[in-house]
Order: sequence, then structure tokens, then C-alpha cells
Amino acid sequence: MKKVLAIALALVMVLALCATAVADEEASYTVGICQLVPHEALDAATQGFEDALVEKFGAAEKAGDPGVYFDYQNAANDPATCATIANAFVSEGVDLIMANATPALQAAATATAEIPVLGTSVTEYGVALGIDDFTGTVGTNVSGTSDLAPLDEQAAMIKEWYPDAKTVGLLYCSNEANSQYQVDTVQAELEELGYECTQYPFSDSNDMAAVCQTAADESDVLYVPTDNTVASNTGIVDNICNGKVPVFCGEEGICKGCGVATLSISYYDLGYATGEMAAKILTGEQDVAETPIGYAATFTPKYNPVICEALGLEAPEGYEAVELEDAAE
Repeated sequence: MKKVLAIALALVMVLALCATAVADEEASYTVGICQLVPHEALDAATQGFEDALVEKFGAAEKAGDPGVYFDYQNAANDPATCATIANAFVSEGVDLIMANATPALQAAATATAEIPVLGTSVTEYGVALGIDDFTGTVGTNVSGTSDLAPLDEQAAMIKEWYPDAKTVGLLYCSNEANSQYQVDTVQAELEELGYECTQYPFSDSNDMAAVCQTAADESDVLYVPTDNTVASNTGIVDNICNGKVPVFCGEEGICKGCGVATLSISYYDLGYATGEMAAKILTGEQDVAETPIGYAATFTPKYNPVICEALGLEAPEGYEAVELEDAAE
């Protein structure tokens, strides 16, 4: 009797797995992707997100086909366009919205309280969504993953490379709420370490060069957070600072373009984790309202060998060189 029960139980489990596999193969999902702007970090996060969902459901050539269909939209670094894109996704009745970067998340969260919204490449959700005393779970139709690296360790990185520097300029876009959050946090850490800090905000790429030049003229070292406007315009910073003023960065893509060093995460892995989260929400395995924000598990110190050579710097032990092939192309 025990053997019969065991065999019956095994058959039930096999049938259940087969049914799930068939359901996954026949399922059809449309996912809207709003990406603030194309640059290396955000592009990698989007790719990871798509790869995770395609591995789970397969790719659909058009909406309604079996698998997952992605409606990818680029907002060209314009928050107003993010809102237009998010509202269009709601009108189309997509099954889920992936919002890549803070303005995209804010637009999607405003556009719908019903469709699941998952953010990625968003530093601090409490700041982005105006939630006081944020505990890690939004509790609405919004969740996602954060690209927050340990900001105290990024400040300590500057101390490691430039212990005798006196002044640090913090360069960032004032229209990005999470950039303000990062520079405020890093400034407090740097001042504890004995540095004199000045914030150099710019409103958009049009005044970025002038503000960067002033920051470079007045600072021994510059710090740039995970800022999308800088990430899209690293050439401006590099033209002003390379070989003259060291720049420490919040993420690897910016470091490749204009930085000395960074303590960064894999944005591909972050996006992939967001895709895995999306798969569970789409199948009903997980409730978005009960899904806590996910964070990167590992952080890697990296340096830019070309810029270090220009400044006559040798990387401390434990730093990996960033791969510059793509940047060179």
C-alpha cells in the first residue's frame, strides 16, 4: 500500500509539473518597458530583464502570441515623455510595466494603481516615491530592484586613493531625486573623513559642461553618483577632467567613460533579478504588493586603467580593471 501511495504521489507531481510547463508555453504576456535614456547601465538592466522572462516564457513576435512580448520605449531622458509612455501602456492594457530609472518609475506609479509596476536601476524607492520611513516594501502595485551601492564605502574609496586631498566636488543632475539623495549621503560621509565638500548641481545636459568646469577648477577630487544625465554624457566630464582632476563614480558605466574608480554592481544581474520577480508576479506566484525591493548581493571595486595612467595613479590592491573595449568602439 505504501508503494502504491508513493507511486501515485509521484505521478501527481509529474502531472503537475507537466501542466505548469504547458501553461508556461501557452501563456501570453505583454510587458511594457519604459527606459529613461539609453546608456550602458540601463541598457544592461533592460537586457537582463528581457533575458530572464524569455528564458521563462519564450519570446513572442507580437502581442498575443505565446510567450512574452516586449513593448520597449525610450524616453530620451525626458520625464514628461516617461509619463506619456506609461499612460500609453495603461491604455494598451499591458500585463506589467518595467520602469528603468527613477523618472520612469515615478511616471508608471502615477499612471496606474492596478497594473504591476517593477522598477530597476532605482537607487532609493522611498525617495523616488515620496515614502517617509520606507521599510523596504512599497505595499501597492509597485516593487522592483535597487542599484544602491554602499555609499559609505564609496566615500571611503576616495580616502583610499586620495588621503591628502582637501576638497571634493559632488557633480550631479538636480532633476534626479536619487542623485540628490546620493550626494547628500556621500557628502556627510566625506565630511566625517575630513574633506571639505561642495555640491555642483546642473539642471540638464545643456549646463552640464559649465558646471563641471567650475567643479573641476575648485576641487581636488570629483564624485559623481549613479546619475543618468552624466552617464549619457561622460564625454563632457572626460574632456574637462581627464589627466587633470580625478573623478570617482557611483557605477561602472560612468567610470568607463570618465572615472578613476568605482564600487559598482552588475546592472545585467540586477535586471535579470527584476525579470525573475516579474515572472512570479505574472504567473500569480507572487503578489507585487507583498514583494520587497531587491538589492544587489555583490559590489566590486574597479578602476579605469587609461585614466589612471593619465593621472599617474596605481590602483590599490583588490581593484579590477574595467573592460574598455565597448567604450573604445
